[in-house]
Amino acid sequence: MAQFKVYGRDTFLPAVRQALSDVIHAAAVDVLQLPPTKRFHRFFPLTAEDFPTPEGRTERYVVIEVLMFEGRAVETKKAFYARLYRDVAALGVEPADLEVTVIETPRHDWAIRGLPGDELALPYRVDV
Repeated sequence: MAQFKVYGRDTFLPAVRQALSDVIHAAAVDVLQLPPTKRFHRFFPLTAEDFPTPEGRTERYVVIEVLMFEGRAVETKKAFYARLYRDVAALGVEPADLEVTVIETPRHDWAIRGLPGDELALPYRVDV
């Protein structure tokens, strides 16, 4: 299980929302081994006042937060980052303009479809 929160400027993010969702989803399916039918993406286009751009970034600055079950190998997470950086380049997002944070929690800290996460039967492995 994973959920993705994507933050960016309201002058840029809406224009690339679908393409960026496709990039995130492809990386999540191919690298994190998430099911292709699960796409939990939330987009937060913000004004310049609400989303200040740090020095060295452009108007295309994007922050992606990934909330997911713990257990994936460090190498898997690094491969996920590399895939994102590679694929967002086609959207005009340079490496300096992308930040990714993975927040992992135990399955029992999630509740999904009326059950604690550790009681769900998952169609994929978490320890990849």
